[in-house]
Amino acid sequence: MKPALFALMIGMLAIPASAQDQVSLADRELHERLLTLDTHLDTPTRFERPGWRFDRWHDYDFDGSQVDIPRMEVGGLDGGFFVIYTAQGPTTPEAYARVRDQALMRAMAIQRVVAENEDKLALATTAADAERLHRQGKRIVYQSIENSYPLGTDLSLLTTFHKLGVRMASPVHNGPNQFSDSARGDVKHRGLSPLGRRWVAEMNRLGMVIDGSHASDAAISQMIDLSRTPLILSHHGPDALQDSPRNIPDALMRKLARSGGVMQMNTLFLVPMESAPGREEIEDRQERWEVLTPAERARLVADKAALDARYPPRFANLDLFMRSTLYAIRVMGVDHVGMGADWDGGGGLADMKDIGGLAAITARLRQAGLSEADIAKIWSGNTLRLLRAAEAGAAKR
Repeated sequence: MKPALFALMIGMLAIPASAQDQVSLADRELHERLLTLDTHLDTPTRFERPGWRFDRWHDYDFDGSQVDIPRMEVGGLDGGFFVIYTAQGPTTPEAYARVRDQALMRAMAIQRVVAENEDKLALATTAADAERLHRQGKRIVYQSIENSYPLGTDLSLLTTFHKLGVRMASPVHNGPNQFSDSARGDVKHRGLSPLGRRWVAEMNRLGMVIDGSHASDAAISQMIDLSRTPLILSHHGPDALQDSPRNIPDALMRKLARSGGVMQMNTLFLVPMESAPGREEIEDRQERWEVLTPAERARLVADKAALDARYPPRFANLDLFMRSTLYAIRVMGVDHVGMGADWDGGGGLADMKDIGGLAAITARLRQAGLSEADIAKIWSGNTLRLLRAAEAGAAKR
C-alpha cells in the first residue's frame, strides 16, 4: 500500500465518528493538497513539562492536549503560529524582568522542539518559507507572542524577539497592561496607551504582523487606524452568534475587512464559558500526566469521567463553528477569514476534540459551495498575504 493512501486511511479512522461521516475521499484529498495553517497554537506551554514529547501521540481525554506531530499528520495540519504566551501581571520593573525571561525561555523551548524533530519540523519567518516547506513535506513552525507584557517599557526587546524568529505579536491578554486595554477587565487607556501606539509603529518597522486578539474593541479599532499594514485577529469570532467580550460586532468586522485584515475563527467563544467546580484541579493533574504513576493515571481518568458526567463540558459543535465561519465570510468576504481555533488554549469542539478531525472543516466548506481557491485562502492564503504585507512594509521604511 502506498504511504499516502495509508495516511489517508489512518486519518479517516482518527476523525471522530460524527465528523468522519461528513468527509469523503475527495474532501480528504483536497485537504491534503492544501497548505493548512492555524494562527494560534498554544502547544508550547506543554514543551516545558517533564516527559511531554511533541513527537508522540497524545490523547485529549487523558492529558488534555490537542496538538502533536502524529495528530498534525493525521489531521492534515501543515503548521501555524506556535505561541509564546505569558499571563498578565503587575506593571512593575521586577515583574517585567521575570516575565521577560519566561518569554525568552518559551521561545527557546519552541526552537529546541523544532531542532529535536528536524526531520518533521522547520522554523519559518517569511511567507515564502511556508510554501517552500510545504513542498518539502515539513510541518511549518512560525512563532508569535501572545501578550507583549514581557517587553516591559523597552520596545527594543521587540527587535530581540524578531531576531529569534517571532513574526506576530499581540499587545495584551486578559486585563489592561502598559500597552492596551483588554477585551476583559477594567478600562485604563480607552484603547491603546501612548506606549501602545509606539508599539504599533515598532511592529510596522520590524515587519511583524499585529494581532488584535484579546485587545478591547477600541484598541483594535485604533490599531487598524494606526498600522501601515493590515491586522490579524489570530483567534476571534463574531458577536452575532455569541455575545462575548472576545468576539467583535459586525461594524468592527467590516472595518477590519476594509483595511485588508483577517479574522481567524476561534472555537472557544461560541457558547457560554463553563465554570464547573473541580475542573481546574483535574486540568492541573492532566498537565502532569507523563509523571503520574499508573494508579494515579487511573484515578485521574475516573475522576474526570465523574466530573464530566455531573458537569458536562461546554463546547460548541462543528455545526455551530461552521455557522460562525460562514457568517464571518458573509459579513467580511472570503479574503478576510481564516482559522485560529485556540488549540491547546481552551479551544476545541464537542465533535472535534483535537486536530485529528480538521478535514471535516474542509468538507463543510466544500458543502457550502466554496471553491478550492477560496478554501485555500481560508486555510493559509489570507494569513500569508498579511505576512507578505508586513514584510513589504518593513522593506519600505
